[in-house]
Amino acid sequence: MPRDLDTVPAGVARRSFLGYVVAGTTLVAAADLGLGRPAPAAAVPGVPQPAEVYDLNDMLTEAAMPTANLITVTVHEDGTASFALPRMEVGQGITTSTAMLIAEELELPLEKVRVTLADARPELLFNQLTGGSNTTISTYTPIRVAAAVAKAALLEAAAIQLGDTVEVLRAKAGVISAPGGARLTYGELARAAARRTPRAVEVRLKDPSAFRVVGTGRPRVDARDAVTGRKKYATDLKVKGALPTMVCRAPTLNGTPKRLRNKKRILAMPGVRNVAVVDTGVAVRARTFGQCIDAIRAMKVDWEDGPVAGLSDADIVKELRAAELPLPALSDSIGDLLGDNPLAQTVEVDTLFYFRSNSAMDTNSAVADVRRDRATIWAGLKSPITAQERIAQELGMSVDAVKVHVVQAGGSFGRRLFFDGALEAAKISQAMGKPVKLMWHRADDARVGRGHPMSTSKVRAVHAGGQVLAFQQTHTSVETDFRHGLGEIVTATAASLPTGLGNLGFSETVFELTQEVPYDFGVISQTLTETDDRFNTGSMRNIYSPDVRTAGELTVDRLAEAMGQDPYEFRRANLRNDRVIAVLDAVAKAGDWGRRMPRGTAQGIAIHKEYKGCSACLVEIDNRPRQTGRDIRDGVGGPRVTKVVFAIDVGLVVNPRGLEAQMQGGINDGIALALTSSMHLRDGHFLEASWDNYFYTRQWNTPPEVEVIVMPSDSGQPGGAGEAGVAATFAAVACAYARATGTTPAYFPVNHRDRLEFKPKPYVPPVPPSPTNGLKLTY
Repeated sequence: MPRDLDTVPAGVARRSFLGYVVAGTTLVAAADLGLGRPAPAAAVPGVPQPAEVYDLNDMLTEAAMPTANLITVTVHEDGTASFALPRMEVGQGITTSTAMLIAEELELPLEKVRVTLADARPELLFNQLTGGSNTTISTYTPIRVAAAVAKAALLEAAAIQLGDTVEVLRAKAGVISAPGGARLTYGELARAAARRTPRAVEVRLKDPSAFRVVGTGRPRVDARDAVTGRKKYATDLKVKGALPTMVCRAPTLNGTPKRLRNKKRILAMPGVRNVAVVDTGVAVRARTFGQCIDAIRAMKVDWEDGPVAGLSDADIVKELRAAELPLPALSDSIGDLLGDNPLAQTVEVDTLFYFRSNSAMDTNSAVADVRRDRATIWAGLKSPITAQERIAQELGMSVDAVKVHVVQAGGSFGRRLFFDGALEAAKISQAMGKPVKLMWHRADDARVGRGHPMSTSKVRAVHAGGQVLAFQQTHTSVETDFRHGLGEIVTATAASLPTGLGNLGFSETVFELTQEVPYDFGVISQTLTETDDRFNTGSMRNIYSPDVRTAGELTVDRLAEAMGQDPYEFRRANLRNDRVIAVLDAVAKAGDWGRRMPRGTAQGIAIHKEYKGCSACLVEIDNRPRQTGRDIRDGVGGPRVTKVVFAIDVGLVVNPRGLEAQMQGGINDGIALALTSSMHLRDGHFLEASWDNYFYTRQWNTPPEVEVIVMPSDSGQPGGAGEAGVAATFAAVACAYARATGTTPAYFPVNHRDRLEFKPKPYVPPVPPSPTNGLKLTY
């Protein structure tokens, strides 16, 4: 039976945690991780890189700990359990894995666990930020503790009603049974187990060896709703008075409106109800989205040019090159070691990465109902607390006057860490005095939405006598925007300090806590320089790692070649982490590394270590003319990845089926970044304007053979997975392409400078007409 704790013990045993039975009419249980926390593990021996000792996930997890006891599991009188997840579901499957954790610890059938998304809760501080593949890592224990506390309270209530002791009772499938056969359901006990005043209890969590739900492949709990169209996104919501709303935007990036010259004509158009000039453009509210599009196309607007008017890719590349810092001088110890050694050689790689779009399948959208003294917002938000606080500032309201509801979204790629759509909807609703259902056009999403910044990555490696003595990398990038902070107003404000200094501090911190070179390469240094805050950027999936890792792994291939070694064997001999070696071995074996390949085709192999896990990828690529010369309607061909073998070790796996799906998505991301996916900046605007001319990995680019290997692990803790599939895949495809062509690529994607395979959509008007020939374009 859980005991009352009048005083907190100095420490608690392994798998022993404190929690609370929270006051309420039915059972509510919470975790408390701020007490009895074990000491951190010893540092890695030697001189490790920062991310090997303390990484981004450590920071995010520790930041969430003080408010872990505010996360609660509720048991209802119908025998179900509910949980409002303070993270955002964007298709990564965290509502499913969360339900599995609760079902496991609570001994309840999975179908009886309901997981919803929590509204913005400022009291959670740093504990409502979805990012950095941290959701499962940071919530794994709090959710389990809350569920275990709930089960303990149910057992205690049952013991009283059945006249037995807790020790002889058995909880299974939502029913508590006594030795004599008496039974009580969780629903029957929900009220009796509730408390009028909070009470601290101690619980022991299940040993992983006893898991029956966690670790088994389960379908998504929301899969049926997704495929039948019942799943609700922001634009599906029916909010009284909220009519479709869209925005006419400037022809140059981040241009601003001066005036609408034909307002009367627009207001007279069919279905149009309201028009308002806001800082981002001219908004129109109408009966249908089609009528909004017609109105936007008819608008005559005078614009103020945006900050990059007249500039193109080449201009930004020139600015980046000018901002590059020289690679640091080799340390005295390395210099002394080299001396005049004629065998010492240097390998250098210099790689350019073009802008890429963060646009997800679910376009940026939000519903806002702003009244004189209050506001309500519905949107897909990964940092809802910051959104609530910023929106309140912009509207001139107190935070408690603004209610923010988090809605599921169809994808994110990091873009939904920002709340551009929600803030814009709130401003429009306030200006019009009406509720609005804002939807960004696809052209808006691509052209002014968040994107991955253009960057360069230069690597220099020095080797002699069969050993790598130094590995130096300097990464230079258009600014990556971190002004969402850690999910609340204080750090968001700090990141917004003038001249970019605050944001640069965040960038440097994230870079240091995520990037590492897991090889024994002597003196290792990785530095970041960021410049140019004129673009709309964000933490696109895997943030810095895809570019940094790709440049690094291309250098590793060059080093292996220079030393006359096989790329796989060279990696294996120099890796210092057994888990990374294991995933590398797994893909090499499953992918038949080193097999004879036809001319113009090749294998590539690469590794990545981040988020408490590690991954390796082997690919095969076809660069023969019969492949690259394919005529593809409304698309691009080029080289094709024909086979992928991907191995992932994230420690304890909650849902193997979900993990495999996440890796498949990451694999397609990596292929796109290497071969086809980028934004072309021309004369102050991006040319791409929708998915029909932004060439993410399509069906004809997708490998026909994909194998994902989920590595066994004896770890009792999960690692991050949401972004883990991208970097190793991008790097492996880059290495395969280099081997197939005999040349290390100077830029990515490799088709960026090819002739455009699409006709750019117009900028004035800024959106194309609504399609009327969709059926003619089907296969």
